[in-house]
This record gives sequence, C-alpha cells and structure tokens, in this order.
Amino acid sequence: MGILDMLTSVMASRAASELETAVIPVVLSEVLGNGSEGGLSAIVARLQQAGFGDQVKSWIGTGQNLPISAQQLQEVLGNDVVRQLATRFGIPVDQLSTVLAQVLPPAVDRASPNGALPHTA
Repeated sequence: MGILDMLTSVMASRAASELETAVIPVVLSEVLGNGSEGGLSAIVARLQQAGFGDQVKSWIGTGQNLPISAQQLQEVLGNDVVRQLATRFGIPVDQLSTVLAQVLPPAVDRASPNGALPHTA
C-alpha cells in the first residue's frame, strides 16, 4: 500500500467516523425522507427495489452484514444526490459513497437489534 493509499484510507476512516456519529441521520433524512428514521426506512426500501435485498436482509437480520460497494450505493442514490451531500458535509465526492457504504450497514444493523426494522424507522 502506497502513501497515497494510506492517506486515502485514513481520511475515509476519519470521515466515516465523523459521518457516522454526527451526520448519518441528517444524511439519510436529506436524501430520502422526512426525519432521520423515515430516511432509514426509505433507503432500505430503495435498496431493496434496486436489487440489494440480500444485503438489506443481512443488515436487519442478526447475522453478519453483507457489504455494499460505494459504486452500488452511488447508483441507488444518484450522482446528483451524492454531489449535493458531499458539498454540504465537506466530504470529497469520491469519498462520500465510500463512507456511506461503510456506515450504512452498521447503522441499519443498530436500528434493528431484534432482527426487524422498527415501524418508526
């Protein structure tokens, strides 16, 4: 791994940490609905409709979370949405999808501790 790769990895990890703790509810509500919980349900529905039902089931279920790639997530959200969010939160466009792909599975997992997404999410 080169220095540039290491820096990118560190920046993505830091951005993921900051996004997860401070911004993920806002990001989800801005992207997909009214309120952070509505946004979580909306993104889950959008991912299922786009053919990522297996990943979503693994996040909601009690087993290991299947990954989703940054590219797949960007396709579901759309390039315009990703650009708008990256600008709003000061994260480089090429990193936002990567960060969201890292934090979305555990965010859905935490929102569904009993293996089901609550009706209010």
